[in-house]
Amino acid sequence: MAENKNFKKTTTGRLEVICGSMFSGKTEELIRRIKRVEFLNQNYIIFRPKTDSRNPNDKIISHAKTEIPAKIITNPKEILDSATNYDVIGIDEAQFFDSSLCKVCNELANSGHRVIVAGLDMDYKGNPFGPMPNLMANAEEVTKVHAICVETGDLANYSFRKKTNDSLVMVGEKKEYEPLSRAAFIKKMAVREKNK
Repeated sequence: MAENKNFKKTTTGRLEVICGSMFSGKTEELIRRIKRVEFLNQNYIIFRPKTDSRNPNDKIISHAKTEIPAKIITNPKEILDSATNYDVIGIDEAQFFDSSLCKVCNELANSGHRVIVAGLDMDYKGNPFGPMPNLMANAEEVTKVHAICVETGDLANYSFRKKTNDSLVMVGEKKEYEPLSRAAFIKKMAVREKNK
């Protein structure tokens, strides 16, 4: 695994992407990797978008209640201003950033940093979400994590929005979203389309 290696700024950097549906453990995996970085005595910084209003301003918290300090930003370019003196840069909820995030992550990796990005790979309609597809294409390592489908018990790949709201970005938790397998997602989306 990548976190077992000692990535220093004198070596070539790398980009790692952790993706999956809601409730799949993306933030938990990001925090796990950062905890290993701490063990190696490397310095790090974590960023998250202002759009994600679920957590306090100074941290990210996983659904398992694991937490770690984080800095809120509105624009990916702010990462470049704050991250140059860190060995490892973590970014949570990357899907909420614009397409410039990919350029920022590549610039950091090209200059020797280890960049770890976590985010939803698909939106509530099952389409690729924000900068995630480009980040995945540029990454040395992509880890796809899965939740368990609440309908079938199979691996969940989709984040189904329970409410009919056409806004692409709607921050929410279990009241608003549920993880579904492909079969369950297709079935529920067909019912929603029929009821329109």
